[in-house]
Amino acid sequence: MDEAHRAADAAFFSDLGRDTDFYLIRHGESEGNARLVMQGLLDLPLNPRGEAQAEAAGAWLADKGVSRLYSSPLRRALRTAELIAARANLPAPRPDPVFTELDTGLFTGLSVPEIREQHPEVYREFRARSWDAVPGAESSASLYERALRAWEFLKARARETEGAVAVVSHGGCLQWMVRATFGCRTWMPLLTTGNCGVFHLNVHPNAPGRSAYLQWKLINSQPESGLSATPPVF
Repeated sequence: MDEAHRAADAAFFSDLGRDTDFYLIRHGESEGNARLVMQGLLDLPLNPRGEAQAEAAGAWLADKGVSRLYSSPLRRALRTAELIAARANLPAPRPDPVFTELDTGLFTGLSVPEIREQHPEVYREFRARSWDAVPGAESSASLYERALRAWEFLKARARETEGAVAVVSHGGCLQWMVRATFGCRTWMPLLTTGNCGVFHLNVHPNAPGRSAYLQWKLINSQPESGLSATPPVF
């Protein structure tokens, strides 16, 4: 396929070989989320509310037929995956760096008010171009290619098992995994993803050589934890 038109679309999944459900889950609330800072690659742990959210996500996932669980290696995601696995009686999660969060560059560790004060011109560009405007941040081109690699990884793992496949990742990475199914290479419009928000993609392959039937069944659906949620920073 022409590199400019590569996507994790119906043609991409045509060789999957079986009906498969993919569950993409954002990590629970971290200490950085509670402070409303841009975390990026900062390796901050879950807070107690995040652990409760992960427990709720595990209870929700318990009857979804998941046989494999993967995770970003960052602590907030891996701990979420561990709690989900324990609650849903799943094998221990397997971390892979393809699911890590984007590097937020110059904005890392800063809140939006701090960014506005310290980097007003960059922030104005950020509002128009998102992370492509931020020095040191991972580019949209890199994120798109990484999202395709993430889907290649999950598709390969789905061929090795009979159940659904789940992954715990981050708001930025998950946005791009969703975008890749539409062939969208730009940040806008943004997809808001709450802590432990769930995305569910169902893939139904057709006859050999025919494109698969794809349906996003859930977009940022949040299992009930009984706790108020901190709004996403972006």
